[in-house]
Amino acid sequence: MVSPLVERFLKYVSFDTQSDELTNMTPSTPGQMVFAKFLKDELEKLGLQEITLDDYGYLMATLPANTDKPVPTIGFIAHLDTSPDMSGKNVKPRIVKNYDGNDIILNDKENIVLSPEKFPELLNYIGEDLIVTDGTTLLGADDKAGIAEIITAIEYLLQHPEIKHGKIRIGFNPDEEIGMGAHKFDVKLFGCDFAYTMDGGAVGELEFENFNAASAKVTIRGRNVHPGYAKHKMINSMRVATQFIVMLPRWETPEHTEGYEGFYHLVGIQGTVEETVLTYIIRDHDRARFESRKREIEHLVNKTNSEYPGSTSVEIKDQYYNMREKIEPVMHVIELAEKAMREAGVEPKVQPIRGGTDGAQLSFKGLPCPNIFAGGENFHGRFEYVPVSSMEKAKEVIVNICKDLAE
Repeated sequence: MVSPLVERFLKYVSFDTQSDELTNMTPSTPGQMVFAKFLKDELEKLGLQEITLDDYGYLMATLPANTDKPVPTIGFIAHLDTSPDMSGKNVKPRIVKNYDGNDIILNDKENIVLSPEKFPELLNYIGEDLIVTDGTTLLGADDKAGIAEIITAIEYLLQHPEIKHGKIRIGFNPDEEIGMGAHKFDVKLFGCDFAYTMDGGAVGELEFENFNAASAKVTIRGRNVHPGYAKHKMINSMRVATQFIVMLPRWETPEHTEGYEGFYHLVGIQGTVEETVLTYIIRDHDRARFESRKREIEHLVNKTNSEYPGSTSVEIKDQYYNMREKIEPVMHVIELAEKAMREAGVEPKVQPIRGGTDGAQLSFKGLPCPNIFAGGENFHGRFEYVPVSSMEKAKEVIVNICKDLAE
């Protein structure tokens, strides 16, 4: 017999909600709207109020206050989409009961193994129940665990009216994984004094610093000539692209950085002799270094053009900025979350996000919005898993925040 939280989560991951940055639509994929409509029906059955779902897939709802005391309006936010990095279709989750610390065979046929040798964090969860994939898809804990935790916490508050709380708003949005989640989020309609995204990783994470982020699309145009007669005529755009790639610092990549260290990350290559497109993401916590990284990309484009005139262009787009400057003036929202975690028996781990959340953009839109753990590990790939106890703790933290704020 699984808990209501686990039951919800297992249902939610059955929805295929991968986002896609190439469609230029909101939501970027139809599955996200299908999932949003399902959640809307669920919220209506729970009896929530002020439920809205707009044409862009932004779902909001209210749990009214049950106290006459003046209490700030608080929000909890999670995203509908899963990462485009790996398929989220036909997810087949499995519960590993009482994990024993050994290898977990995800897929015997394809020899896909979740091993503590490669993922030592697994050893933190010996004796706990883990939800894993079958190795052919991601799981979707990022961020369907967050959605399940929020709704289950709201359900718990409805079932326990003795727990006093102010007005609580919940919001679920599309396209966080492609950096667009907050772009059409109506902060005024949401109407909160502050909020939290339930979109962090391992239990205890509490984050109010994130990367400054940009994307860079480098286009290299070649010249195709019959290879038998190509001397001094052909320009192979793919060969030029490889020259460009190796000019960026080898050690400033995700696999060689940690903590506050930034990076350049090549996320896509599409090429023929005639044209090659390189897609990068640029990340750094420090704003000055972030701007320097963008200038470096532009410098290398100019350098490439000096050897192959007119061949190379770049389009750089800022995606989001470090929310720290917006949270520091309202640090009581961090202190409230820390208190709620400790009451749940969780030691807060305040650390920078090596990524971004919708909360970063929302903070710059006037809604202070730090990030709390949802509990999952190894997001965006076949080795993703989530401990059941971590999800239960996240739900408890949400309830405690609402209770403590009213007190």
